[in-house]
Amino acid sequence: MRKFLVVLNWFPKGRKSMRFRSRNYINSWGRFFWFAAFIVSTFVLFNGFSYSNFRFLFGGNFVYFFSYFFCGPRGLLITVGSKSNGVFPAGPTHHWDSLAYEALVDNDNTTVVFVKGLNLRPERVSNASRFECVYGEDFSRLKLVLRSEVLSIAQEIVRCRTPLIVLNSQKKVNSSVKVSVRIKGGGTLPSIARLGFLSDSGHDPLPTRKPHETCICTMARNQARFLKEWVIYHALIGVQRWYIYDNNSDDDTDQVIESLFNAGYNISRHIWPWIKTQEGGFSHCALRAKGSCEWIGFIDVDEFLHLPSGLFLHDVISNLTSTITSFGNISIGEIRVSCYSFGPSGLKRIPKQGVMVGYTCRLVVPERHKSIVKPEALNSTLINIVHHFHLRDDFRFIDVDRRMMVVNHYKYQVWEVFKQKFYRRVATYVADWKDEQNVRSKDRAPGLGTRAIEPVDWSSRFCEVTDTGLKDRVLRNFANPKNSLPWQTTTNKKAGTWFVEEENTNKVQEKE
Repeated sequence: MRKFLVVLNWFPKGRKSMRFRSRNYINSWGRFFWFAAFIVSTFVLFNGFSYSNFRFLFGGNFVYFFSYFFCGPRGLLITVGSKSNGVFPAGPTHHWDSLAYEALVDNDNTTVVFVKGLNLRPERVSNASRFECVYGEDFSRLKLVLRSEVLSIAQEIVRCRTPLIVLNSQKKVNSSVKVSVRIKGGGTLPSIARLGFLSDSGHDPLPTRKPHETCICTMARNQARFLKEWVIYHALIGVQRWYIYDNNSDDDTDQVIESLFNAGYNISRHIWPWIKTQEGGFSHCALRAKGSCEWIGFIDVDEFLHLPSGLFLHDVISNLTSTITSFGNISIGEIRVSCYSFGPSGLKRIPKQGVMVGYTCRLVVPERHKSIVKPEALNSTLINIVHHFHLRDDFRFIDVDRRMMVVNHYKYQVWEVFKQKFYRRVATYVADWKDEQNVRSKDRAPGLGTRAIEPVDWSSRFCEVTDTGLKDRVLRNFANPKNSLPWQTTTNKKAGTWFVEEENTNKVQEKE
């Protein structure tokens, strides 16, 4: 399956430059067409037409790159890179402000469109009658597109009624139509969103029993060094499936995910290059998980679920929901878990055994919460504020007692790691730390301002109480006789063994 990476940039403004680009655009594509036709016809003439030759030209292991220049009203440049093996390095991101960028057909046959540029209020349902969805290729000619009713619109997510002809045509041909959102009496958003179907569950009703009881979804950028610990630990407490939304990582994130997958972990990497779209990414992930996961948690790579009881995650969830429902006809759709924020704990270098063992000093009072949800319990608008979702009317949320489950958030790590947070925040409604906006937000570190300058006393900050609960459990249950932990090793989950890599040697010791 081919995967695509889209990078956005700006052309210079001005009518003269636009006319010049449009003329060159037509001429260059005309030359490209005749050149391509000449190459293909010459190849077929001398080599004959066969399936293998066709694959050589258009498929198989042939790697190609394709650049499409869209001369929109703001001069938008879209570059699309594709490789047949689906593996490629993510390039740099650029500013963008008005675009329909993703579209999925939900299990109820409605279309969910993810957009930028409508500037709607957070956590509010907007007036759907002001908008309509359009399906086609050339949105500048409204007579040639299909229009459909918008059922709901909130934040940056639009849900539309999918035209029957579109649904039927998608099933018959292996292609997809482009989708966008039109403001009635106004214009249509530029679009690179092509209609897709849910790959995990298929275009079918929800199964009575899903393959995974507990899953986790995250959006990450350049978290390769911590990803292995995060995945392996959560597997050890019962998580069965991981959805990683890669927000333009340029480190070894793709290689780490591939190695974990090859080791037997059910993990997938979804390229999500869109800037400041964490809420949209989580909604997209919830749709994908609906047919596969009974429960799915939305946490960051520096957040670890701590279960003081020692039970598996699905047992804790089962105990919580069964206890609540036994007192009345209540359906639990979301479990909210408090977050403890840990500080550098006196460290100045990245701890070798991982964050759970290294960081043991935290703030006393919890900051915020994270959620574990039933995907089918979510409101059709898919409104979320990262920490929790809006639910359907027949579902309720519960707050978990911190003695049963808590999130250890290793938020304030050693400066080498922490300073990367100044680069860019992924949430839609959160200002970047270098901006002079919302400087007192809880998202920021108190007292740092807008510049990434290490305070002299950084290693001793955010330390109000020592908490070794998770560290003790990890060392007691998961360390080998030499006190090495699974994420310090080469792991083979399928074979049921793991191997310790000795420092400064080529020897490998197997643990039974």
